[in-house]
Amino acid sequence: MKCGIVIPAAGRGRRMGANVNKQFIPLDGKPILIHTLEKFSRLPWVDEIVIVSHPDEITIMEQLVQQYGIQRVKAIVPGGKERQDSIYNGLTFLETEYVMVHDGARPFVKQTHLEQLWQTVQKIGAVALGVPVKDTIKIVDQDGFIQSTPDRKSLWAIQTPQAFRLSILRMAYEEAKKDRFLGTDDSSLVERLGMKVMVVEGDYHNIKITTPEDLILAESILKHWSEEV
Repeated sequence: MKCGIVIPAAGRGRRMGANVNKQFIPLDGKPILIHTLEKFSRLPWVDEIVIVSHPDEITIMEQLVQQYGIQRVKAIVPGGKERQDSIYNGLTFLETEYVMVHDGARPFVKQTHLEQLWQTVQKIGAVALGVPVKDTIKIVDQDGFIQSTPDRKSLWAIQTPQAFRLSILRMAYEEAKKDRFLGTDDSSLVERLGMKVMVVEGDYHNIKITTPEDLILAESILKHWSEEV
């Protein structure tokens, strides 16, 4: 049994305030995306990697994959209007039994957590990486007044990768497309089918690099955290 990987990397990264796609910003001398791809290309159970790129950047993606010797990249495909459209495009290229979807701008996922996800998805069929919320969360109305305070024990911040049996995720995407439903992540689409998604506890270092502040944090992680980076 093998797993395919879909890496959405088509976003323009406007919140980063840079004049290039955030995936191409160098981190310790290599583009952020390459750090991410290297985590998956070395895993024996990964059979195919599909990168979803902005249509204008496919050639650049191809050059980077070749330059850094990233293995198992099956295709680099154009993204769509929304992240959901982009991932659906990527799913159509996979022929594996399982799939993981992982943000191109999350370069710090640990190999131990990838292994946990791989073992769990084969038993459960749908699983996501996440961490317990550390802050108190408030439900606020449209006028800015607090309505309630959920129990923090039940709140998790969901990350990627999220892993599924490929047939389940394709069905979830097709149903969402038919219903014109736009979800916040892959798990939300699977949940709509009435299926349970398990959460595997991850790591707070597994940040998504979105803003200049995130980039500062990423450089700090690289400097002080040597395990699997």
